[in-house]
Amino acid sequence: MIVREYEKDEITVHKVPLALMGGVIAISVALTASVTLGFLPKQAVPTEARAAAGVAPAQQRTLRFFDEPDGTVRVEDGATAEVLARYGQGEGGFVRASVRSLVHQRRIRDIGAEVPFTLTRWDTGALTLADPATGVNIEISGFGPENRAIYATLLPEAEAAR
Repeated sequence: MIVREYEKDEITVHKVPLALMGGVIAISVALTASVTLGFLPKQAVPTEARAAAGVAPAQQRTLRFFDEPDGTVRVEDGATAEVLARYGQGEGGFVRASVRSLVHQRRIRDIGAEVPFTLTRWDTGALTLADPATGVNIEISGFGPENRAIYATLLPEAEAAR
């Protein structure tokens, strides 16, 4: 068996990538320290940002979501019980996931389905799905234009345009 011995000059570490990695680590530590010490905000709270900017609701609608025995999700107006949409199996994945997360928060707190969810379009065009029972909000606009369009069709203005 032949054992090869490496000479000193065979293993080289390039200094530029090493310096760049050190820079990334230094920036990460600096940013973490600035957030920890309060120089940078810990998180952006959309409700506070809207209040500071004076953004008002342009449209609102209360919504109720129901699971039907065949796996369809039915969306109704919270005030009139008018059926606004139905999503069969394999459809409406984003609606299912977003509502499921809000319902999970209600179950944790032992809150039933008595209080409808609120869908709000803001002056800026952003959409928010809020649960008044738990205070949890989902910023729909943050999930892309396709998902935003799905919820936008549930607002009264979009209904009149159909």
